[in-house]
Amino acid sequence: MSLVDANIGEEYVIKNIGTGDEELNSFLFSLGCYSGAPITVIAQKRSGCIVSIKDARYNMDKNLAAAISI
Repeated sequence: MSLVDANIGEEYVIKNIGTGDEELNSFLFSLGCYSGAPITVIAQKRSGCIVSIKDARYNMDKNLAAAISI
């Protein structure tokens, strides 16, 4: 299941990040978005979703949200 399919307000654990871009993976890691980290979807939008990672909120587009398996 990816972040696109996640229920709002429910905490999940990231299983895998399959972006295929090592630089993007490094950036996500610096934000606290890596395998084993908790993540919560705050809101779903047409263009993507808003997530909470380590007391911070981030807006992700649908392509990135679909690449994060939970």
